[in-house]
Amino acid sequence: MIPPVICISGIDTDIGKSVATGLLARYLLSRGQQVITQKLVQTGCSGLAEDLLTHRRIMGLEPCEEDRQGLTCPYVFETPCSPHLAAELAGKVIDPAVLSHSTQILAARYETVLVEGAGGLLVPLTREVTLLDYLEQQGWPLVLVSSPRLGSINHTLAALELAHGRGLRVLGIVYNRFREGDPRIVVDSARVFRQALRGHGFPDCVIDLFGLDAYDSSDTHPEFGGLFLTEGRK
Repeated sequence: MIPPVICISGIDTDIGKSVATGLLARYLLSRGQQVITQKLVQTGCSGLAEDLLTHRRIMGLEPCEEDRQGLTCPYVFETPCSPHLAAELAGKVIDPAVLSHSTQILAARYETVLVEGAGGLLVPLTREVTLLDYLEQQGWPLVLVSSPRLGSINHTLAALELAHGRGLRVLGIVYNRFREGDPRIVVDSARVFRQALRGHGFPDCVIDLFGLDAYDSSDTHPEFGGLFLTEGRK
């Protein structure tokens, strides 16, 4: 069963969340699901959020009315930094209630909302609230984007520990192999991630993601189906 709202978070910034979100949305669309993507906060641009435009390109769609209304990205700030600071520099404060309300509106219009987070789980949305705090309040299941690059094991295991400690459900890991190096590291990191997922009681679902050129055809996707066949595979 596909949850009505899924958060796509990452172990770090520039880990491939936007590509993973867009491809997951395209996968669901190809299976007849009414799906929309959302970016909670976008920094480093103005106007329509850059990550949303990436989603739409991958999905093969033009920006929609919800994009123009600001529902799919309630906060966009020009300074490329942490959301809390970007908001302060713009003379604003991110209101979690605004984020939640926008997602609720989208969830009433679509079968599935894919919510892309900002940075990693401990990124501050405000001086008092991290993304992890917000997700704990919402209770959405997570898809975690990781990679085989150096440092990923530490960041991934920490993210899984945090999610487990807050009672969040992790559907699986999207393993971004776009810039992979030593094949021994690639294989071993995936093995470590599967073991950690099982250790926390999550399904040991690790899905390979390659460069966008590997998915040029609109009916070509990573094997995302495993994210939704996880009951009983813990």
